[in-house]
Amino acid sequence: MTEAAARRTPGTPCWVSLIVHGLRTTQNFYAELFGWEFGPGPEQLGPYVRALIGGKEVAGIGQLPPDRHLPIAWTTYLATDDADQTAETIRACGGTVGVGPLDAGDAGRMAIASDPGGAVFGIWQAAAHVGTTLAGAPGTPVWNELVTRETSTVAKFYQAVFGYETRAVVSADFDYQTLHLQGRPVASLHGVGHALLRDRGPHWMTYFEVADTDEAAQQVAELGGQVLSPPRESPSGRVATVADPEGAVFTIQHSVAR
Repeated sequence: MTEAAARRTPGTPCWVSLIVHGLRTTQNFYAELFGWEFGPGPEQLGPYVRALIGGKEVAGIGQLPPDRHLPIAWTTYLATDDADQTAETIRACGGTVGVGPLDAGDAGRMAIASDPGGAVFGIWQAAAHVGTTLAGAPGTPVWNELVTRETSTVAKFYQAVFGYETRAVVSADFDYQTLHLQGRPVASLHGVGHALLRDRGPHWMTYFEVADTDEAAQQVAELGGQVLSPPRESPSGRVATVADPEGAVFTIQHSVAR
């Protein structure tokens, strides 16, 4: 368990956030699953709380207006030193900016964008709120991965916007690239071709650390969620893909010892 760095290199995943219809019900689900407690967050876009572990902020959950019917999904936020400039670069490189840039009180400045393939992500210019402040403990985000059709085109977009170096897995049947900043892996791109579900499309996937993947997957089902892909071994540890009661998909992972 470590405290995360105070300010991230631009392009580093720094926060994850979920906007739902039933805020209280969703809080109860994640409190039971991850042991999260909650504190108030900025409410410029509606009711919003921050999830806490031991008083450290790890994620955000907000509430949709009753008349809004948007896909329920976890959103990965990438750090920036200048949200307005990054938004302009996103547009210039073929992406779309759907919300903002706008101020979230004194917490920081943000925007919601999508890449040329349609995957939604956020950008965050930190002020009082730097993002996730705890890493490695169960219930914390441990990895972020873009699931898309193929990685070569979209990799060029993220390289142009955030300056990533990419390292590809050389394989005839596995389309996977890791994004690096200053020599350190920070996220990945996974091309799944026709296996990409039509009703989801390209999307960023949040991985959360758990103490026991099998127990956590069983608990997801008991709490009203779904196990979409049962626990299995992966190079990074034992993982399972699940969904919460409103359908937000995420991956739980018990990381291998490093």
